[in-house]
Amino acid sequence: MSTSAIKPRASWRVVDIVIASAIAVASGVVFWAWNASYGFVSLGFVAFPPAAAFVSGMWLFPAALGALIIRKPGAALYCELLAAIISALLGSQWGLTVLLSGLVQGLGAEVVFAAVRYRKFTLPVALLAGLMSGFFGGFTEAYVLAYYEAYTPFMKFFHVLAMSISGMIIAGLLPWLATRGLARTGALGALASRRAHLEGAWRGQSR
Repeated sequence: MSTSAIKPRASWRVVDIVIASAIAVASGVVFWAWNASYGFVSLGFVAFPPAAAFVSGMWLFPAALGALIIRKPGAALYCELLAAIISALLGSQWGLTVLLSGLVQGLGAEVVFAAVRYRKFTLPVALLAGLMSGFFGGFTEAYVLAYYEAYTPFMKFFHVLAMSISGMIIAGLLPWLATRGLARTGALGALASRRAHLEGAWRGQSR
């Protein structure tokens, strides 16, 4: 029987809210630390600035992680947006614009889980959620908000592509592995994801 194809309860319980909030707050602290070090990290991409988007997944991972662990509608958006809020409160050089980034990036992942009706939490779904989070974020930055006015059309395209790839790996693959690891320890015993380590990578089949 496919454990990831079971229809989840849509309503959030107190434990879901508490754990999702804990994920978001911890992620917001990671955001803050990453923000502080980004100036140094970006020096490695001075030859071709758009390539810095390859590490942008560090701002995207709460979305898929929250959805994979909580498995409720809105979890991806909630975790990503709240993490952005925490980051802004702690102090971000980008100010309140991080709130818009959190909203857009969270929506990118949310639409993927919504498309599978919150019934599948396989590796392909996680990878696609991370990719779409990066794509939504990169496209918004490059074309909607036009942050990179000095970029050529190719550089803007590369930025979106690199952010999407980064999202797929850092914000898709790693959260999926982390969820399985946490489930294996028994830490997710109160959640629908408690059997994540028994689910197959591709079709969610219980082993």
